[in-house]
Amino acid sequence: MKFGIAFANTGTFTKGQGAARLAQAAETAGFDSLWTVEHILYPEGYESVYPYAPSGKMPGSGHNPIPDPLVWLAYAAAVTSSIRLATGISLLPERHPLTFAKEVATLDVLSEGRVTLGVGIGWLREEFDALGVPWERRGPRTEEYMEVMRRVWAEDDVTFDGEFVSFRRASSNPKPPAGRIPIHIGGHSEAAARRAGRLGDGLFVAGDNAAHLLEVAREAAASCGRDPADLEMSAVHSGLLGDDPAAAVQEAESWGVHRLMVPATAYYRNTAEGLAAFGESVIAPHS
Repeated sequence: MKFGIAFANTGTFTKGQGAARLAQAAETAGFDSLWTVEHILYPEGYESVYPYAPSGKMPGSGHNPIPDPLVWLAYAAAVTSSIRLATGISLLPERHPLTFAKEVATLDVLSEGRVTLGVGIGWLREEFDALGVPWERRGPRTEEYMEVMRRVWAEDDVTFDGEFVSFRRASSNPKPPAGRIPIHIGGHSEAAARRAGRLGDGLFVAGDNAAHLLEVAREAAASCGRDPADLEMSAVHSGLLGDDPAAAVQEAESWGVHRLMVPATAYYRNTAEGLAAFGESVIAPHS
């Protein structure tokens, strides 16, 4: 079992010293990855429903900083050597795929191949409206953007003619060291799980229905001729920080989870000591 830090670019870790403290402590404690969240902006008074809290509102307010995920991860990369650098998640339909492909590949080169790109289609319509990005068909837009990025990471002199993006004979460099970057799909819905099964390298889920969504992803992979075993499954388990984390790990293993996520919010204080204790009591016995 692997263990990652979710919501890494929040709270006391939004500034340089805090980011370095978290990244280095997580790497030392045995965590395999850091996962950053993203909102380009915070629409004050939004009416969209946040799907991960009973209140329907995301934690914090417009006054709380959410650093750009790739810039934050680049800072973390500079002070670490092995921990993976992941977005959990980036709002891909809000980005231009050619610009984003260049940015992500640059981070992968600078970090010597440590990037995992987690993407989602978004839930905050008011953010899309402010950015001038159509809310409708953001699912197909995300899928096409994934295809564009994978093409320019792997090849030069690329021509693409899609519904949302068209260009001729374009090359984007630098290329990822491995010629590709894993793309994981994040979300809370069956549609996200099916997208991961059809097109993703993995699935990142949070919520009480995690076990079901992992199975939906595996079924979708099998139905289109992919090996479900090739999907890397990551999940948040609320019991991981409870009285019996070993039971939470065992349950997650029964779901077929490969990586469990710990929220960075639990370590805003006593970061190094808290992560070290988790590493000794949970990570070491299950590695």
